[in-house]
Amino acid sequence: MCHVHMERLVIKGTTRNPQTQAGHVLLLLVRSLKESRPEVFRRRLRLYKEKYQDFLNERTEHPFSGDWSYTHEGVRSAYLSLERFEEYLFTYQEQVGSSRTTNSIEGHFSHIKDILRIHRGLSKKQKEKVLRTILLASSIAPDDEEIEGIL
Repeated sequence: MCHVHMERLVIKGTTRNPQTQAGHVLLLLVRSLKESRPEVFRRRLRLYKEKYQDFLNERTEHPFSGDWSYTHEGVRSAYLSLERFEEYLFTYQEQVGSSRTTNSIEGHFSHIKDILRIHRGLSKKQKEKVLRTILLASSIAPDDEEIEGIL
């Protein structure tokens, strides 16, 4: 999970200016993600859960329907996303040469989209062939002879 996308998920639930202490602390926690070591971040997340668990589980009963919902649904959802993706937040440190963001991947796909946009008259079958060629060429880094064989 990319740190930028994780931060966006938390902002979606807490807003950029949280009104509750739990929301404010969660936003600060996710913003500290890029400077934190995995063990420090995990400890802080565990402490957050211990301190705010009652707040996150608080329910509101609706008198007319008899149903209930979580009172702080946005903050709860943001926390659960952080907890769910916790094990994937530091994958980039375990794999040498990988980035903590997905910028390079997104840049690569935008390049592919640009190529397809230029050739917008292609049939679906032709587009698939172009995509296979681009992805094959970029995944195995072929030399000039191999590229000629592909084309």
